[in-house]
Amino acid sequence: MKRLFLILIFAIPIATLAQQTLRLEQCFDLVTDNYPLAKQSGLLENQVQLDIDALRTGNLPKLDLNAQATYQSDVTSLPIQLPNITVEPPNKDQYRATLDVNQIIYNGGLINATSKVKEAAFKVNQQQLEVSLYGLKSQVNSIYLSVLLLQENQDLLRAKEEQLKARIEDVRAGVKYGTLLASSEKTLEAELLKLEQQNIELSYSKSDLLQRLSLLIGRELSSDVNLLRPEVFIPEVNSQRPEIQLFDLQKEQIDYSSKLISKSNLPKINAFAQGGYGNPGLNMLDNSFRTFYMAGLKLNLNILDWNKTRTEKQSLEINKEIIDTQKETFELNNNLELVSLKSEIDKIDALISTDNEIILLREDILKTVESQLKNGVITASDYLTEFTNLYEAKSNLNLHETQLLLHKIQYEIKKGSYYNNAFKTVPN
Repeated sequence: MKRLFLILIFAIPIATLAQQTLRLEQCFDLVTDNYPLAKQSGLLENQVQLDIDALRTGNLPKLDLNAQATYQSDVTSLPIQLPNITVEPPNKDQYRATLDVNQIIYNGGLINATSKVKEAAFKVNQQQLEVSLYGLKSQVNSIYLSVLLLQENQDLLRAKEEQLKARIEDVRAGVKYGTLLASSEKTLEAELLKLEQQNIELSYSKSDLLQRLSLLIGRELSSDVNLLRPEVFIPEVNSQRPEIQLFDLQKEQIDYSSKLISKSNLPKINAFAQGGYGNPGLNMLDNSFRTFYMAGLKLNLNILDWNKTRTEKQSLEINKEIIDTQKETFELNNNLELVSLKSEIDKIDALISTDNEIILLREDILKTVESQLKNGVITASDYLTEFTNLYEAKSNLNLHETQLLLHKIQYEIKKGSYYNNAFKTVPN
């Protein structure tokens, strides 16, 4: 017997350590890392690097190998004949192979400007990804606290069962000594079975929510996982939603696009060289295979674009104004939601204050009816009415406290406080 006792003593801490625990901020981090959409972050980074590398090759010499063979119906010939000079006309079949080299000397910084546009587009795409992932936090918060509510309701139900079992023992003793009717014991036992049914319902509901949470965060959760109750505090720094940064990055992208348009109208200077072998060569009157080459510079300047540049820039400025209106609309709608959440928080605070008063009154009433049940003054049904009233009051308090926590966290999420680590978790 002593040996069995020692085994149990050592087994209890091991079982406690083995129980899986989970915090809300863990879920936020996990959904950001493991949600399938999060994989796009690395892909977008690789993509923009490849795009920029491809653009930079424009600064390298461009080599083109060309070859052609042609047959034409007529060739150039002299309309006169010179004395003592015989000029053979070119062949109608002609052959040429060339190697062309082109090197950009100056293009007004067009490649660098295009790279900046690519980088700005990458930042916009990355921030859009952040916005999408941030939106998942409200969903995770809702599921997490729903599981936490069920977990705490199970604890409350266990306490209710223990208290009811104690009353059953008292009633059983009263029945044994003839002070209480046997039906009283059966009434309480029937209520105990109802509690077991409620516990089964809670277990299945919790299992369903845990599976959904597990899929979101990409981690397998056991049915006995212990969710820690989070605590919210107001961060010292100003909060900002990721959508606000997205609007700013979109306007920055437009600025780079406007600079790119300006660069496109600057003069461009290229150096070129061509070497080849063909019949005829550069001398069209030499009817034989010859090598040849040429080199030079080429200037390109668009002196009239029919106001295309100005029109495109005006269009971009309109896009910036559209983004400003989208930002204002988002901030207005977000502030409306914050006002609604704040009102709900104040309402639930008031309800919790009343819940505590109700519980104190119900506990005093239950103490009285417990004594009356033992003395046979009231029936078991009368006792169960007050017993149920007390635990309904405690259940309401539990519900309101969880709702309050849910709305407070939602409030901070709406403000963007998650980026400022506005959450911490304390043990239950």
